[in-house]
Amino acid sequence: MSQWKRIAAAVLLGSAVLLTGCSEAVTGTPLSDESVAADARPLGDLLLDPAAFPPQYPAVVLPPQAVSQAAPDLTGIAPGAKVEPAGCKPPVQDYGPDGTAMVVGTDNANRSTITIELIRVATPLAELGAQLSECPEVTATRNGVDSFVRTTPTPPPPIDADDTLALRRSVSSGRGDQAVTQSMLTLIAQLDDVRVQATFMSFGADADTAALDELFTAAVLKVHAG
Repeated sequence: MSQWKRIAAAVLLGSAVLLTGCSEAVTGTPLSDESVAADARPLGDLLLDPAAFPPQYPAVVLPPQAVSQAAPDLTGIAPGAKVEPAGCKPPVQDYGPDGTAMVVGTDNANRSTITIELIRVATPLAELGAQLSECPEVTATRNGVDSFVRTTPTPPPPIDADDTLALRRSVSSGRGDQAVTQSMLTLIAQLDDVRVQATFMSFGADADTAALDELFTAAVLKVHAG
């Protein structure tokens, strides 16, 4: 299944749930005692409400089973993939409700999405930035299929947070008529132990920077408000 189809499937699954009512060692510098105390905040309570999305991006909150499918797509590297260079795998992430919460808005006309993702972390954002700077081009292989991930840092967003980061990423996979490339623009802010990520992803459409900036700002403010 293509990465786009997995995102679409995750969004549809999230819609259905709403309508029915229903390894490797982690290294790094621990955060402060203050950020550890923030663990008590449920991520779902801090997540931006779908109603905050612009009308062209009808949004849904993803249930945990959909989060585990959608979140890796935003890194371009599927779980279990062999990665070259070694050491460029994304940080280990808990996809359960205590570790990750996601809301996704989809513009079906332009085949694009905007995702707000909250991740509970135990390391500063600078460590992720350092890894990304060392891994500008990564080849990920799974089930005999190669994906080529290119990541380029961009100026960080000016927002009140412990640290910020921004990046552009492209993920190319397949060959010939089956080749697809998805493009992403991601804004990241860390507040204590909560990492806020806003990602615009498309298969050809220009990044909707206005909507992305607006949603990213709203998401950070909601986490600030607690």
